Amino acid sequence: MNITHTNNALTFLLTLSFALLAVSFALGANPNALSATFSFYELDTLLSNNTLGLLTGTAMIALAVTTLAAHLKLIKPVPALILVLVVSMVPLLTLFASNRWMAQLGGFPIIGSGQGIIKYFAVIPLYLFLFYKNKLTDKQHVLLNFIPVAMVLLWIGGMKFYEFEAKAIVGLVETSPFMSWLYTVFSVQGASNVIGGFDVLFAVLLGIGILLNNKKLIIVSGLACLSVFLMTQTFLITANGAFSSSTLLERLGQFVIKDLWYVGNLIVIATLMLLKPAK
Repeated sequence: MNITHTNNALTFLLTLSFALLAVSFALGANPNALSATFSFYELDTLLSNNTLGLLTGTAMIALAVTTLAAHLKLIKPVPALILVLVVSMVPLLTLFASNRWMAQLGGFPIIGSGQGIIKYFAVIPLYLFLFYKNKLTDKQHVLLNFIPVAMVLLWIGGMKFYEFEAKAIVGLVETSPFMSWLYTVFSVQGASNVIGGFDVLFAVLLGIGILLNNKKLIIVSGLACLSVFLMTQTFLITANGAFSSSTLLERLGQFVIKDLWYVGNLIVIATLMLLKPAK
């Protein structure tokens, strides 16, 4: 895979993910997420959820279109970069909101709320690589793309060791043909610990592999991390109510679609660390 192939893959993942999210929000899916986000800016009192959903969907479909157009060199990448900054920073800034944190857990982010928000950290490094690769060194691009991967795996993996998270994933794990066996071997908490341990372990090993420039370790840990993000995509098929509007468009669908960005982060890391990109 050379730079051209990587850019094509990133453009596909970004265009697809933002187009799907745009449709989801425009159709009024997950209104609680909209309220939680825009209440931080006190816009929920000025605009209805339907209007906020349409605005969010419009911004995301515009981002998908400008991303594809910039990739095809029909326009300059500046509009896409501005839009991705807006689309990403609007939810990310709400991490400072009090409704995102659980005081009884020492401020640890609420399940599904903080988790979904931190995924926007993955997007900006992809756009910097896609349109401004020569502005940064390869090492800087690798670091910027590794940080969100490590953050989400350590964060979400760490939450698996809490009882409320272990119970929350039962519906997904027990219906998965790839993971349901865990409940025949381990308890609900034990299975969650195994999943969380897997996430944390390979995030750390990937970081060590990058630090030491150890290609074998990068390949093994990178594939393990990739399996986490690809596995979540299967939940759209195996989860209860799969192919229904509530699965594809609501909270689960929005949460899972964002994992495509992490596939992109790992592609960038692999391209720069394992292959000799074409100049």
